[in-house]
Amino acid sequence: MMEEIAKYGTPTFKRIYGDWTNPRVTSWKAVLLDNAITPIQQYSYTTGKNATDSAMIIDAMDILYTGRVDGFCLVSSDSDFTRLAIRLREAGMKVFGMGEQKTPSAFTSACDRFIYIEILANTEDSKTVSKAPKKSRKPASNDKKLINLIAGSINDLADEDGWAFLGELGNLLIKKQPSFDSRNYGFNKLLPLIKSYKDFEVDERPTGVSNIRHVYVRNR
Repeated sequence: MMEEIAKYGTPTFKRIYGDWTNPRVTSWKAVLLDNAITPIQQYSYTTGKNATDSAMIIDAMDILYTGRVDGFCLVSSDSDFTRLAIRLREAGMKVFGMGEQKTPSAFTSACDRFIYIEILANTEDSKTVSKAPKKSRKPASNDKKLINLIAGSINDLADEDGWAFLGELGNLLIKKQPSFDSRNYGFNKLLPLIKSYKDFEVDERPTGVSNIRHVYVRNR
């Protein structure tokens, strides 16, 4: 997750919340030391109540008012943080979310971008077990909802000939659906995902600079 976060900025305040007197979380010690993450102690005052949620929200607002950051990354699958994400965006902050695929859509939609940790685990597995057989990719051609999302976004950006610049298309897809990520469908980049469809046409245009091309796509 820290490697993924580094793609979007430099993490400054790195905090993790929990009851560190609980023996079940002692295995986190090495991870926190390796990544310079500060553990924030929050006692479980009442059974069934998660006091760490309130502590994290209070600290996030305190950090917001310092004016020393440009964005936040909230790592949770809990929809209780939906209002926090909305409030931070209202204050002009970029908000990235990370959580499991079970995360409610209310929270994923409240973030500028939401990344499922399952795809990060799959990426790590592919690095460490390079000789293992690859998992079958999700058949993107059967996902009509995704096809409609891409096709509609191309129409929104298309010029008179129907072509849309791939870079702008990727940005628009994330704005429309913050949890969109080509890695969810077994592709590291957007272009291979687009090429896997028969519904779209791809044009890679030379720029005059060696090995640099501008990629455009349109609906067939």
